[in-house]
Amino acid sequence: MNVHAPALADAHLPDEQTSVFARDAIGDLSRHPKRLSPKYFYDAAGSELFEAITKLPEYYPTRTELSILRDHARDIAALIPKGAALIEFGAGSTTKVRLLLETSAFAAYVPVDISGDFLHAQAEGLRRDFPKLAVHTVAADFTTPFALPAAVAHMPKVGFFPGSTIGNFEPHEAAHFLRSARDILGRGAQMIIGADLEKDERVLHDAYNDAAGVTARFNLNVLVRINRELGGNFDLAAFTHRAIYNRERHRIEMHLISKKTQSVRLLGTSLSFRPGESIHTENSYKYSIPRFTALARDAGWQVRESWTDPKAMFSVHAMVAE
Repeated sequence: MNVHAPALADAHLPDEQTSVFARDAIGDLSRHPKRLSPKYFYDAAGSELFEAITKLPEYYPTRTELSILRDHARDIAALIPKGAALIEFGAGSTTKVRLLLETSAFAAYVPVDISGDFLHAQAEGLRRDFPKLAVHTVAADFTTPFALPAAVAHMPKVGFFPGSTIGNFEPHEAAHFLRSARDILGRGAQMIIGADLEKDERVLHDAYNDAAGVTARFNLNVLVRINRELGGNFDLAAFTHRAIYNRERHRIEMHLISKKTQSVRLLGTSLSFRPGESIHTENSYKYSIPRFTALARDAGWQVRESWTDPKAMFSVHAMVAE
């Protein structure tokens, strides 16, 4: 029984995507401990804030992954069949995908992302710069099954999942995503995937607690989105960003911490917060190469090649679906 159904019905939510957001937000904020899914960071403003994060001096993953993709572009291209379709799960900035498109003979590119407006804007730039490339956008939640465009049905398929987004999943969720990607792409398909590596805790702390406060604004933006799209009345000044490293679980945890006793209304539901109470918004798991290889194998993928930067900060893997 959905105890929140009356509130959702009274709100006259305009579309299914917003209704799902509302059910998830109310359900997760009614739990103890409270949480929100990190996939809801990425509205247009959230996507832009994340792009700003990738340029911060403390945030090493993006520039390090880019260096690996540049240094091993020929190695990656040698694994990819001519005329393949490149399917990017959770497409954002096109910087990384451009490296693959420039060095490999792809016939089509399928960016998949929940933020439709951001997705289409990025796709237009690719169409201008790669006029022979067929670009087919798919506005969907890439963590759930979706249909590929019919135009790429008979092409060899290569998945692309950069940025260590795999680390945002709980290990069992990561395995579920990899199985789902294997089913969507098909047997024999390939995947190029980035995974952040275990490293010094100070480096990790600084990467998620930048001096400019961009990550804090990114974290708080999920509350801005709830206020705007779901009629919430969160006071942003009453919450603070906190990111900590959980050594035992090999992960960075991001939280929004309530500064005081407060009550928030959301679609007819009252949500209470104690001083110091957390909304757990995101995890970012850090892998060793053996642990990542085992995760992939258990989900039906064979790792063919693994590459790292000289300091072993980050890894990129080429996999094939068994």
